[in-house]
Amino acid sequence: MRRVTITQRWLINNLGVILIVLAAVIITFSVFIKNYYYTGTRQYITNKMNTLSTLIQQYYSDNSISFSSQLHDMIQNWEDQDKLELMAINSDGQIEISSSGFELSSDIITDDYHDAIENGSSGYFAGKAPTGERIMALTVLTPDSSGQYSAIRLVTSLERTDDYILGYIVAISCICLAIVVLMFFSGMYFIKSIVIPVRQLGNTAKRYARGDFSVRITKKNDDELGELCDIINHMAEELAMSEAMKNDFISSVSHELRTPLTAIKGWSETIGSMPEDSDTVTKGMKVINAEAERLSQMVEELLDFSRMQNGKFTLNKAKMDILAELGDAVLIYTEKARKENIEIVYDEPDMLPFIIGDKNRMRQVFINIIDNAIKYSDKGGIVTIQAVQSDANHIEIAVSDTGCGISPQDLPKIKTKFFKANHTRRGSGIGLAVADEIITNHNGTLKIFSNLGEGTTVVITLPIPKEKDEKKN
Repeated sequence: MRRVTITQRWLINNLGVILIVLAAVIITFSVFIKNYYYTGTRQYITNKMNTLSTLIQQYYSDNSISFSSQLHDMIQNWEDQDKLELMAINSDGQIEISSSGFELSSDIITDDYHDAIENGSSGYFAGKAPTGERIMALTVLTPDSSGQYSAIRLVTSLERTDDYILGYIVAISCICLAIVVLMFFSGMYFIKSIVIPVRQLGNTAKRYARGDFSVRITKKNDDELGELCDIINHMAEELAMSEAMKNDFISSVSHELRTPLTAIKGWSETIGSMPEDSDTVTKGMKVINAEAERLSQMVEELLDFSRMQNGKFTLNKAKMDILAELGDAVLIYTEKARKENIEIVYDEPDMLPFIIGDKNRMRQVFINIIDNAIKYSDKGGIVTIQAVQSDANHIEIAVSDTGCGISPQDLPKIKTKFFKANHTRRGSGIGLAVADEIITNHNGTLKIFSNLGEGTTVVITLPIPKEKDEKKN
């Protein structure tokens, strides 16, 4: 299908409409100016004829003078003969005398005379005479319609009037043409100022589609296009960052998966080569089981993330003891922390209100948070875990460490998928994103506070259900 460009649409829609409007203006103006001049000319002829009719009536009423001679003298001495030609017509329709002094053929008489005869008073004509000249004529019957001079006729040429009208039409047409030309060039300049950046945007977007996020669009104006350039440049930066984080994620996951697989493969080979050494077999099986469990957790985390991305992440909520799940998570990591010379301090409260939630998912969150605290702490560090009822409606769990901390510029992005603030520590970069999603689905919040080089605190706030919420579950 043939593409219609912005320029073509503008020419068809905007400029086309303007041309139609200006054509209508020219036509309307032409009709108006023609009517104006023709009406003015007719009024002028009519006024002159009224004056002549009054004089003729006086001549006819005065018995002391000859009506014919007076009419003849009036025509001969007609003072406006440079503008109007005055004629006297006899009862046979022949031109008896004319103010021009030339003998005129009766063939030049137009419909105005015949209309005057039919109406018994006057007749009017405007148009092309038999001679080819455009004229305006007014004929009025004289009181002595059966005499030598039955009618008088005023005739004026419309050539000069038509020249005036044509001049005005040409002038307004030139003005309209100038408007069209001005609008065309200004419009093309405006269209060019839009089309060129849009093409640049399109070409840049194609490069983004191919995975090249290095190019940036040059911002030339502080308008909507300039704002769009800023948005697209920002989008490119975010995409480039996401691409980098994705690559880091793939690298991290590959490394995380390879480490336990290497351990499993190594110990399986060792056990296979030394089946009679029961101590080695026992130790190797413990390592294999531990690494297999670690692999299972990582795969489950990846599956959870995939479910989150596809909108298929579900929770099996029920009334649960939050302390039981937190205590299990602490117990799981106590031995690991001891081996890494990290102290876990957990002052477990006697009781906390039950909540409505998915106990397996909540345990997963606690395991992830405690694992991160240990992971980012150095030997000799302390991980502190607290669980309290912060107010009548909320429970608050805080996990603090004395580890490397997070920089202020990285802290807002720490819960973003694939993001890792510290690439020297193990991890896939999706644990916190999954944990945050789980807490959000429990109508809670997960907030992170950190100072670089001093440590990090993760605060989880969960709502205490009201009685009606407990009844629903």
